[in-house]
Amino acid sequence: MRRPVLFAALAFILPALGPAAAQDSQGDALGTLNPDEMTWQRVLENSEGGATDMVTCASGYMLTKSGNHAAARALFRRCAEAGYTGAMTWMSQLDNNGLGADYNPEAAADWDRQAALAGDPVGQFNHGLNLIRGHGIARDTEAGRAFVDRAAAAGLEIATRFQRSGYDPDEVTPDADNWRYAPSF
Repeated sequence: MRRPVLFAALAFILPALGPAAAQDSQGDALGTLNPDEMTWQRVLENSEGGATDMVTCASGYMLTKSGNHAAARALFRRCAEAGYTGAMTWMSQLDNNGLGADYNPEAAADWDRQAALAGDPVGQFNHGLNLIRGHGIARDTEAGRAFVDRAAAAGLEIATRFQRSGYDPDEVTPDADNWRYAPSF
């Protein structure tokens, strides 16, 4: 007795599924039937479409750690321009290490400055250190210490450690990087 009910139901449902079942994964007027989700490509497409939410912006970290610096740079730039200070400090890191573009200490210092002025403790620390060194920006030890002090007051441990060292850059930077911070004549 159940068979006639099942066949009747299928006879009703199958014609209704016909047009939808015939669509490919890209969809048509009904929309995308099986959207690409949880992939780097989707994150980048969302970003290119203007999405700069916290999850999208945080995905740049994994992109750069996976070696896809060009994509990370594009994502972080959009997020930084939307005001995400963490993306600003990542742009600085990319510029300061020549990842996804040429080494550019001036651009790196500018990203740190923007993050610092927006109140980001990491940006304040980095900007202060740049000012103390004169790296990518004119040297201004007094202003640099003030920015480091703000970062320390916000609870950034490395800033406190830097203060305790008497603002000695060797305390917070590996000596392997000293070539980068040497005066250029």
